[in-house]
Amino acid sequence: MHQDGVVALLAAVFPNPAPHNEPGFVIAQKLPQKDDLFWMACNPDGRVIGTVLAAYDGNRGWLYCLAVAPESRREGVGSALVRHAKQALSELGYQKLNLQVVQSKDDAVRFYERLGFGAEARVSMGKRLDS
Repeated sequence: MHQDGVVALLAAVFPNPAPHNEPGFVIAQKLPQKDDLFWMACNPDGRVIGTVLAAYDGNRGWLYCLAVAPESRREGVGSALVRHAKQALSELGYQKLNLQVVQSKDDAVRFYERLGFGAEARVSMGKRLDS
């Protein structure tokens, strides 16, 4: 895996993450799962230009950390990664795919809407387990 390239891409696309979202930490937590739900896209030179991490909770699939290098956006990289994740989760028997987007990220919301996702009447809540 091109771990350094994925970490660099995530850090560039999601600057200043909370400690639990720091790219190196997220990858270190994901890799031991060995669930084959972590993908990347590379350009012809082998540089990482896209990545997505997926997971499942026993009932539905989830997308996390979709990132595409700014210079590679609008070339179908993100759409291809989402389709790949959707197919993999579908093959595992999951019939619903969820994701969360920061409300102020209008471009991301429109991207997912073009892929058929829609806002649901939910309140997203969270709590750090170390607090």
